[in-house]
This record gives sequence, C-alpha cells and structure tokens, in this order.
Amino acid sequence: MTMSPVGGFGIYVHWPFCLAKCPYCDFNSHVRHQPVSQETYAKALATELARYAQMVPDRTVDSIFFGGGTPSLMEPKTVETVLNEIARLWHVPDTAEISMEANPTSVEATRFAGYRSAGVNRLSVGIQALDDKELKILGRQHSVSEAIQAVEIARKTFPRISFDLIYARPNQTLKAWEQELNRAIDLAADHLSMYQLTIESGTMFQRLYAAGKLEMLDPDLAADMFDLTQQVTAASGLPAYEVSNHAAPDAQCQHNLIYWRYGDYVGVGPGAHGRLTLEDGSRLATSTEKHPETWLGLVESQGHGSISEDGLGREEQSDEMLLMGMRLHEGIEVPRYEQLSGRQFNPQRLLHLQENGMVEWVGNSRVRATQAGFPLLDAVIAELASD
Repeated sequence: MTMSPVGGFGIYVHWPFCLAKCPYCDFNSHVRHQPVSQETYAKALATELARYAQMVPDRTVDSIFFGGGTPSLMEPKTVETVLNEIARLWHVPDTAEISMEANPTSVEATRFAGYRSAGVNRLSVGIQALDDKELKILGRQHSVSEAIQAVEIARKTFPRISFDLIYARPNQTLKAWEQELNRAIDLAADHLSMYQLTIESGTMFQRLYAAGKLEMLDPDLAADMFDLTQQVTAASGLPAYEVSNHAAPDAQCQHNLIYWRYGDYVGVGPGAHGRLTLEDGSRLATSTEKHPETWLGLVESQGHGSISEDGLGREEQSDEMLLMGMRLHEGIEVPRYEQLSGRQFNPQRLLHLQENGMVEWVGNSRVRATQAGFPLLDAVIAELASD
C-alpha cells in the first residue's frame, strides 16, 4: 500500500436525513416522513466508494467521517456495511480515526454501543446550547438533560468525544455565554467546536431576518464573545487549533485537519464533495447530486452520483490551500504554497500584515494568523493571495 498524500487521506460519508430541519442550517439535509431503505442506501454508498477506489487506489486511510444530516439516524448495521466496504477497497490501519456526528435525542443515544461495535471510535454530539429555551429557538429536538445524558453515555462508549455549541445567539449576553461555556468545558472530554451564529442563505432564520422578525447580536458583542471563548478555553487546556475548534493536546479532529491541511478526501453520498490527487499528479474537485432520491437513481443507473469532476489549476489549488490552512493555529507551510502556486507571497503585503499584527512567522517556513488576525481572516487571506 502507498502512503497517504501530503495532508493525509480521508473518506467522508454523507447521510442526508434529519428528524427536522433546523432554522439556522444550510447543510444538505432532508426530512422524510416515511422510513428510507437503509439497505438500499448502504449498497449505493458502497457502489460509489468502489468507483472512487478505481480513481485513487492503494491509499492508506487516515480518517473516516460520517456527517450529515443526522448520521446517528443510521442503523449500526448500515455503518458497519460502509466501513467494511472502505476496508475492502483501501488500507485502514488500526490508528485510523472513525468519526460520526450524532444528535443527543434518546432514540439515537441508545444506538451508541452499536456504532462502537461497528468501528466508530470518535463521536461528535450536536448539542448547540445548554439552555432549554435556546434549544427551542434553534429548532433542536432535544433537551439539556438529554444532551448531558448523551454526552455521559458517549464518554463511556467511545475513546474520544466532541460536541458543538452555537454562540452569539439573539439576545445572548457575554456573562450568560461565559457561564454556558464553563459548563460545557466541565462536560467536555477533549474537544469542543464553537460556532458563531450566522444568517445563511435559504434558511428559515434568513427569511425571519429579512422580515424583521429576527434580530442578530451586535457584531462588537459577538467579537467579544469570540475573544472570551479563546481566553476561557485556552485557560482550561482546550486551546483553539482552528478558528472554531478547540482541543486538548493530541485530541484534534484528524479528519478536519485533512481538509485544513489541504489533503485528499473522497466524498460519497448526496451532496458530498471531494478533493483527489490522481496518479498523474492532477487534482480533481468532485461533487455529487444533492437530492437523496435523485442521487440514488444516478448511482443505480451509472455507478455513482457525481455531477461534477473538475480539474484544479495551480492558482485554484494554492487559493484553496490558503483559504483552508490559514484557519489553523499552525498556519500554512510557505514552501508548499509556493510550489503549488508557482509564486511567492508579495513581500510588501506580507510585511504590511506583520507590522499590523495580523500574521506572524512560525520558525522559517510557516506563516499563521495572529489572535488579532483571526477575526479579520477573510481580509488577511485576500491580502496574502494578491500579487
């Protein structure tokens, strides 16, 4: 077996179904009032995996990630079928991280042992808030007590767990967020993901906001919450290793690091994306049909649900590497960026960013955003990408 490409090699499996659509969510998720045939979808995922294995054979898999939607609506047997197929097609070492997103409703928490038996070794629980009233506003289907119970079950079942929270919610105060954050840290094992609430196109929140029925938090207060989050988590031994992700030493999500370090990943299932370096050194951006039943029909008729496979030029690759890598606390490897792009950073622009405290060098070969630069990351990246 060949080794992983630079940045690693991962498999992303998208399960598109949810019990309900959250009003803030713009992910490819769908509610079905009749049960779907899990056996049929498992077979289709296996078919699509086999097709990608022909494109990128002989790889060592660093991580597998079941995302959604709500992957914890999958039956453990479905997860096992998919994992067995991945192991048949590529080399999956014992050290591979196998993550699954889960919701903390009681119906899903009872499945945790089955997922662990199937091979999942890291669970990411979508809690979003530790306040029952706020959970209702966010359209979540669980209560705080269910969330805490799910985390406790997960901690006993999986070697590693994580959970998500959303902050800068309407009318949230800095003191309330600090209390919630400290409570979360007391609950957390070794990883927390904290996302600032944003208005995404096509969501219920976007429609309410446009109609004047939803008031977003003052941007300055939201920025204060970001700063507070960095301080509190760092003091508690969970420093940020990416803009929104915090972990104890050696507990970073290996799959997400593949994205941010601009590695290779296969994406299967409705609406999944991938980045693949082929045998000839060319790099492809892949994406699949979003609508679940349409995707299923495509897989059954043509062996895959792909709707685009576009070659990426040097500039596109280097722009993507910059966009992803600068989100990381470790920053980017400048020699790799220069090799990909065929150019060096503009020295005047780089110096300007340094003098303004937005970026800094780490040793002789890495550049990263500073704590002051992170809230202005889009502008920092645009400046670095300019000639």
